Amino acid sequence: MAALSLEAVQATNDDASLCKRAAVNLGYWKDPFISLFIRSSERKAPEINRGYYARVKGVEMFIHKFLQRVGSNCQILNLGAGFDTLYWRLKEAGIRITNFVELDFPAVTSKKCHFIKKSQLLLDMIQVGDGEVMISNTDFHSNDYHVVGVDLCDLEQLKMKLSEAGVNESLPTLFLTECVLVYIESEKVDQLLSFFASKFRTALFVNYEQVNMDDRFGNMMTSNLRARGCLLAGVNACKSLDSQKQRFVQAGWDGAQAWDMVDMYSALSSSERHKMEQIELLDEQELLVQLLKHYCFSIAWKGDMLSDIRIGIPDNM
Repeated sequence: MAALSLEAVQATNDDASLCKRAAVNLGYWKDPFISLFIRSSERKAPEINRGYYARVKGVEMFIHKFLQRVGSNCQILNLGAGFDTLYWRLKEAGIRITNFVELDFPAVTSKKCHFIKKSQLLLDMIQVGDGEVMISNTDFHSNDYHVVGVDLCDLEQLKMKLSEAGVNESLPTLFLTECVLVYIESEKVDQLLSFFASKFRTALFVNYEQVNMDDRFGNMMTSNLRARGCLLAGVNACKSLDSQKQRFVQAGWDGAQAWDMVDMYSALSSSERHKMEQIELLDEQELLVQLLKHYCFSIAWKGDMLSDIRIGIPDNM
């Protein structure tokens, strides 16, 4: 990956974090931790805020469905995690899991480690147990939380980093990617997905990213990102919901499903959604629908325990 493209891809973490901070400031959802990673924020358009609301709530939906089936003795691997605060939000909600691992470029994890070290609130919520916190310039290790700097395309380095983070291949595992795979060459993504499928017996992969990128609106999105130096090396898998599913099955996962964000938006709690929609007036409903049609959640599973996870099907949580 060229240096300009790499820097531009890493900068998408800042963009996403700024958007989340802006939505949180307006009350779209609660996240008392995002401000510890992103100091400033500027107001975003209502359709952007609603899109991020659906993204965050969609991730939470899949995590709860996963935990409802496997229990707390499990692990979450957040690939390309950036400044995501999911670990602390789960802790605040009283949800404890055995191991939570975040992976990203060392240039990103070094910043995250710096922010963690500076915040007593973040440190106090990290479980230390009988061990001790180990911090380097790019990595952070505790009993149940790890941040590791790694190139996801380097499988040998990835194996080493997963071992250092105490990842147990026999535990039920949720993999999470949000607008990550689209920036990686398709061949490298296939190798990564095949590696995980071959190593983990019970697993759920939750992927959020672009879809329907072959139409006019999708081409415009691609052009805008290219102008910023972001090359969508993995965009071929983002042509349709079918192409999103096929890449997982071809990589050895037992099955896959996908939904665009129009469906996800409709599947969220109607009472919470109604409350959220009162925060700001939305003049351009058509623009929101266009945006939602061009993002999706795709999931894939290993093992029968996780094969029935769908959106819009209530679980006991």
